[in-house]
Amino acid sequence: MSMGNGARGARLPGHAQRILATYDVVAAALVGREEQLQSVLAVLAAGRNLLLEGPPGTGKSTLLRAVADHSALSLSFVEGNAEMTPQKMIGYHDPSAVLAHGYRDEDFVMGPLPRAMHDGGLLYVEEFNRLPEDTLNTLLTAMAERELHIPRYGLVTAKDTFRIVAAMNPFDNVGTTRVSASVYDRLCRMVVDYQSEAEELEIVGLRAEPDVNDVLTLAVRVVRESRTHPQVRFGSSVRGAIDFVTVEKSLRQLTGAEPLSRSHLDKVGELALSSKIAVDEVWNRRAEDVIRQLIHSTAAALGLRLL
Repeated sequence: MSMGNGARGARLPGHAQRILATYDVVAAALVGREEQLQSVLAVLAAGRNLLLEGPPGTGKSTLLRAVADHSALSLSFVEGNAEMTPQKMIGYHDPSAVLAHGYRDEDFVMGPLPRAMHDGGLLYVEEFNRLPEDTLNTLLTAMAERELHIPRYGLVTAKDTFRIVAAMNPFDNVGTTRVSASVYDRLCRMVVDYQSEAEELEIVGLRAEPDVNDVLTLAVRVVRESRTHPQVRFGSSVRGAIDFVTVEKSLRQLTGAEPLSRSHLDKVGELALSSKIAVDEVWNRRAEDVIRQLIHSTAAALGLRLL
């Protein structure tokens, strides 16, 4: 599907037109995600900031990186955590230079926020709701005013193409900060969920280059089943299936195991998936036990005979 430049689109500013014009080439670089890509491009071309909500491993950063690459926009990544203070977000004056000759603009080390504003790029903030409240307020100022006053440096004004794109997992409340209504009010919001099984099979096929189709099918189905397992608080993303397939290949080459050996697949599952699922503590079970159960029951459902 191509996003044409109709009469209405022609009224958009030039930088907005360039963003929309990347649709076909970006879509060709992704597996699925057509509607999500259209939404991202529409929000960015409209000059708005965006919040992506969804579990880890749903391709949020992959999609945004592809958009940035083909839009000729710089892309800065910020990992949201308690250590990302306003000073780290904004930047600082080099202490040795200040001691030598006082405060000078050329000695100011820009943080990711003013750098993205200055360059007219995208600032991508992962784990948005893990940022301290005062850091969130710093972003709010940039979104609301599109300018930032930095003491002893001056005013940084955002170029037209500057955008903030935030991402967060709404299902993880441990160590998170409540995002205020005033911040939400400055953001458009898009929910990004897991992709279809056919698309995940294609993604794993491209990333892991499997040499046994049954292992590929089993890996994808196991991670999908982990997301709805009654004893699992949160399941694995497609990264788990990619790791499963790649680890299986290398372990099989090392040990000479049969690809559908029960003990072999149990070991692969523990290595690839035990860090990617969280078992509800009320069940008093280890992740490894649940993974083995999932492998055996999924193989049986697929009609695979484990040796």
